[in-house]
This record gives sequence, C-alpha cells and structure tokens, in this order.
Amino acid sequence: MAEPHVTLEPDPDDPVQRKLQGPLEDQLTSALQAATDRVRSSYRGEPVDVVCQQLLDETKAGLHPDIAAGFDPDMDEMSRLAVAIVRGQA
Repeated sequence: MAEPHVTLEPDPDDPVQRKLQGPLEDQLTSALQAATDRVRSSYRGEPVDVVCQQLLDETKAGLHPDIAAGFDPDMDEMSRLAVAIVRGQA
C-alpha cells in the first residue's frame, strides 16, 4: 500500500481555504503517516475497528489541538488503512 495521504476539498470560493489547503494537507498527511508507523509497529493482532480507532487517535495526537478538533477524516479510508495494517500490507 502506498503511503497514506490526506486530501482536502476547500470551498473554491474561499481564498483563505484555498491558500491554506497545501500546508494543512501536508500537516495532516505527516501526522497520519507518523500514526500509521506507530500503529503498525505496535500491532499485536487487534481487530480492524480497534486499529482504525488507534489510527484516528494517534493522528489527532500528532496535531495542534485546534486542528485535531476539526479533523474529520473519511472513515472508509481510515478503515482501508487499518485493514492494510492488519494484513501486513501497510
């Protein structure tokens, strides 16, 4: 599986969102990749739903509290990442 990446969809009419999109995507992606590494290295046979929650918790822990509070990832994508960890593919 490729390295996880976060992609945001800003409001095209909001110049602030468009301006912040790249830096925020970079920060979220970095936190998700670090979380993936930590969860993968500590994986001990937990079920997918537990791994998915660990990914979410670890990602949010790596973010500024204000950004973590607003981070609402696509949980289907988080679940796919958790499945890859469980299968040893991430």
